Amino acid sequence: MTTSNAGINREKLFWGSCLALLTTAFAFTVITSIAYAVKQEFNVTNEQLGLFTGVFFIGFTVSQVIFAPFCDTIGMRWIVRLAFVGHVVGALLLLFAGSFPMAVAGSLFAGLGAGLVEAGCNPLVAALYPDNKSTKLNLFHMWFPYGNLIAALLTTFILSSLVGDGWRGYTALILVPAAAYGVMMLFVPYPKTEGASAGISFTESLKATFAPIMLIMLPMMLLTASMELPPSSWVPSVLTSGGVNGILVFGFIFGIMGTLRLVAGPILKALTPTGVLFGGSILATIGLYLFSQANSVGMYFATAAIWATGIALFWPTMLGFVSERNPRSGALGLGAMGAVGMLASFLVTPWLGQIADIEGHSQIGAAPTMEVFETVQRDWPAAAANAGVLRTELEAVIAQVDGVTSTYESTGELPAGTTAQALRAVATADIDSPAKGQASAILNPADNYGGKTSFAKLAPIGIILILVFGGFFIRDRMTGGYKAEKLVAYDAEEASSY
Repeated sequence: MTTSNAGINREKLFWGSCLALLTTAFAFTVITSIAYAVKQEFNVTNEQLGLFTGVFFIGFTVSQVIFAPFCDTIGMRWIVRLAFVGHVVGALLLLFAGSFPMAVAGSLFAGLGAGLVEAGCNPLVAALYPDNKSTKLNLFHMWFPYGNLIAALLTTFILSSLVGDGWRGYTALILVPAAAYGVMMLFVPYPKTEGASAGISFTESLKATFAPIMLIMLPMMLLTASMELPPSSWVPSVLTSGGVNGILVFGFIFGIMGTLRLVAGPILKALTPTGVLFGGSILATIGLYLFSQANSVGMYFATAAIWATGIALFWPTMLGFVSERNPRSGALGLGAMGAVGMLASFLVTPWLGQIADIEGHSQIGAAPTMEVFETVQRDWPAAAANAGVLRTELEAVIAQVDGVTSTYESTGELPAGTTAQALRAVATADIDSPAKGQASAILNPADNYGGKTSFAKLAPIGIILILVFGGFFIRDRMTGGYKAEKLVAYDAEEASSY
């Protein structure tokens, strides 16, 4: 139904927003699920791969920082239109990626689209449902984890059989929902933001964005996001290298998150937002550490369930808390929270990759590695000479092996970084050689160990969250319970006409 005075279709805008977030989720899953193939095809390090997945988050951050401050003035519809452009351009760049920089650009543009969805749709949901922000924001954000679950199932059981190793075909998952929300949202009327409706100036919103509560919540957003998105994006790559179907565990995590966001209303009513954040911090910290120690399929799923339960309501409840306790910050405050959350993801994801490279290298044995390289140096030059169009590729692999071998002979140690790259180049080379399987047998356990170790090093930041949110929860209990501040009285007659 629509309002009688403005023609605003509240349900259409809300569900269109959900489809826009579904598109973001599909983009995130596609980038995460193709990361292993991208690493293999373009022969990059874990740290470089962290750039490919992490630049999605910097795109998100940049678009939030640039456009969220102007949400009140240019309107939410133009921001959603730009989100549509970002999603489509990102998908097309990934589809036609012929180099690693082009793949990175695709991830960046997809991230720009994702950030614009947050910049436009978070204040849109708050404006559509001003008396029920936390619950509706959780319901809206349910479509990110559910979208990841749906995309994980599609990539595992359907697209994998259709496109095989052609990972570029996965980008269809981004384009389909993008077209759907484009049809629903690009040319319909939008309401004003809460701040614009209440006459809150940009200066007032800016001042509220630097209020004491925000100076606490912005750093906490950085930490909650660090516990959620960076390790999630590494799950498929880390577990796949350990012989486990990582994308299924990835989908399982987001399935739990989506289900909890679906029923967030009763949970928030029973525990209050601060109680949810406090309890989530405890479970997320314990779960992520236990996940890093798991060594069987059953343990991966069991510990992932604890971790997923902890992080499930973090993002939308953080946004709802800020909107309810500091409503004068408006779209600018919500944009700042989202930008800080994604900035954390951009910073933390490559850091996890760097840890994985360092710790993984410690597991690469010199003797078996040199045996593999000796086989390559002995047998592959003759094969390369007769390889036709593949000659250049094989000669490049041999050159990488020669470089590592030369360093080892002069220093007595395998060089960090380049050793793993050389092993990966051998393992993925287009040649029939026992050295390929031997290289994988050395490299995959090292990558698995390095990735899990990076998770273990990230988990302790949850202690800070436990202390801060525990303090909020106790303070609320001591002062009569959780209280939301309303910016303006809402017109019940107008609300009922939607």
